[in-house]
Amino acid sequence: MEKDLTLRLPNGEFFEIWEKEQVYDRELHVDCNHPDASDDNDGTIDRPFKTINAAAAIATPGTRVLIHGGVYRECVRPARGGDGPDRMISYEAYNNEEVIIKASIEVSNFIKSEGWSLRRFGVTAEGQKEPNIWAVKLNPDDFRGYNPFCAVNILHDRLYLEYDKTDMTPYLLRRGMVFCDGKPLRQVSLYYELGEQPGTYWVEANGQTVHFRLWNDDDPADHYIELTCREQCFAPEVPFLSYIKVKGLTCAHAATGAPVPQRGSISCYRGHHWIIEDCTIDWSNGVGIDIGNECWHHTFDFNRILGYDIIRRCKILNVGVCGIAGMFASNLLIEDNLIEGTGWQKMELSWEAGGIKVHNCKNSIIRRNIFTKTIRADHLWMDVGNENNRITQNLFLDGIEQREAIFIECSRDDVNLIDNNIFWNVEGRFNENDVPKEPGSSGWYKMEETGIVNGYAVYGEGTDRIHMVNNFIGKCRSAGYFAKTVAFRIAGRGGTSREARIWNNIFYDCKEAAIKMPTKHNQAEGNLYLNMPGGYLRILYPAPTECHDLRSWQEFYGFDMTGQEGMLDISVDTDNFTMTIRKPKGMPMFFRRPFAGQNLITGTDEIKKVKAIPSVPTDFYGNPVEDEMRLPGPFTELKEELVINIDPRKLV
Repeated sequence: MEKDLTLRLPNGEFFEIWEKEQVYDRELHVDCNHPDASDDNDGTIDRPFKTINAAAAIATPGTRVLIHGGVYRECVRPARGGDGPDRMISYEAYNNEEVIIKASIEVSNFIKSEGWSLRRFGVTAEGQKEPNIWAVKLNPDDFRGYNPFCAVNILHDRLYLEYDKTDMTPYLLRRGMVFCDGKPLRQVSLYYELGEQPGTYWVEANGQTVHFRLWNDDDPADHYIELTCREQCFAPEVPFLSYIKVKGLTCAHAATGAPVPQRGSISCYRGHHWIIEDCTIDWSNGVGIDIGNECWHHTFDFNRILGYDIIRRCKILNVGVCGIAGMFASNLLIEDNLIEGTGWQKMELSWEAGGIKVHNCKNSIIRRNIFTKTIRADHLWMDVGNENNRITQNLFLDGIEQREAIFIECSRDDVNLIDNNIFWNVEGRFNENDVPKEPGSSGWYKMEETGIVNGYAVYGEGTDRIHMVNNFIGKCRSAGYFAKTVAFRIAGRGGTSREARIWNNIFYDCKEAAIKMPTKHNQAEGNLYLNMPGGYLRILYPAPTECHDLRSWQEFYGFDMTGQEGMLDISVDTDNFTMTIRKPKGMPMFFRRPFAGQNLITGTDEIKKVKAIPSVPTDFYGNPVEDEMRLPGPFTELKEELVINIDPRKLV
């Protein structure tokens, strides 16, 4: 059997596949809707358990827990893990039925909200219609051991927060959430704000009563109201359980706090060799899935195995801070997932915000995932000591108020390879109204960033040996690649932001620059630059910044000697995952200079192939590229009137 070339790591070795076909010697059935279900049963299909926890308490290695369709309002607590890759314990949906584990309760004990003023400082809005506000008094029996309406988002490690740089409101809101017909209400800080905005809720100081107002001032008796009451949906109570599979489950409404600690709706709780596949995370307050060591305050045994986890074909939707969180976890396979809407808490200065956030990640593959609509957080953040990781065949789309799509931080010892990905629309962390509008040509001669404008496809901070190969990078608010060195981090953590290899990529319509190299100690070759502004190739230091076009880039630095420029009209449908490429009317698609330093420019509709990079033997679709020459970018074809399916999950 031929090896899958998309599993080849930057060092040339192949990712270690430990997974084996499972043979189970015991099955336990759980069916909350069965008329004879009881936790006193024996777990057969005719006498199933009522709760998943009843099966979890007795499951042993080689057991498959089959969960029938229904809503289970509990946190599943596995009592033990498996013995090895062929003796796992599996928790899975029976016959692909819809299994929903909810960390919430349904409530109906509504009362009219009274005794609180909608006036602020004695003033009320003139002509304001009296809003319809309701209250729910929490039943203590539903909140034994954990009341998320008492706990604020940040409780554990707050010392690193930079209070002078951010609005602290979301950090100090309560963890509890309120849902109406499955749609979340928005929490407000003060009672009077309920009068200004429908679809909101407010929590009294003691966390025992929740006041809320529905959209259109509806009566809650006509709707399905749920309140979160548990921190997690699937999480062991003891750490280090391993060889557990979770398959086909939906975990919803987890009232997790902001990391750290990293405690997810589904939690490996410091175990290793977990498989989480075909699952859905639906609205988690803080973290979706946690793998790795959970918290840097734990005593850490460097001889203990962490990682070796597989997360595949999951939908991780609407997580407040971090979709997948992994601390000191290595040998990861994260593939074919949809990670959408992460970061709605707008807590990016918790420094743990991202679609995926890992620390010290090594020898891992992140492939064929879709990251989209991430809010004030990175799609992928690799923090400190990352080595020999490959990021390939992913879509990084529609970053909302996003500083960068990929952030690789403080990594110096080995290559991290970013290849055959598509980046589109990195909006930048800025407010359009804050960007200075300068009259006439006064802004033409300013080459430095204002500190407001950013928006990068890839940002390397104190990181050496980032290799970017055959990617398509389009519509970055600032630049496709940007890097810098942070001086104080060079002592044991950071690098010098040298030896980046930016090869055979397509850069399209980046607003400030395609590449911002910190110094000349990097490489660029074979890239195609489309629809670029002036001075789009830059070397930042020593100051002042040098701004180049392709000609001077080639002439003075020998970069991109096979580079090309051009004009195309490219659009991406980020809902249906297609890309459309069109030729501009009345002009050639590409421009070439016969050699560096010569003024003559020729126009052509044919893109020139460039030398293929041996470390990237595949295209976007995972097909082998055996020729010595290939087109820049992730595709083997680039022509006018081309519509491309770019959903990487359909490749398997």
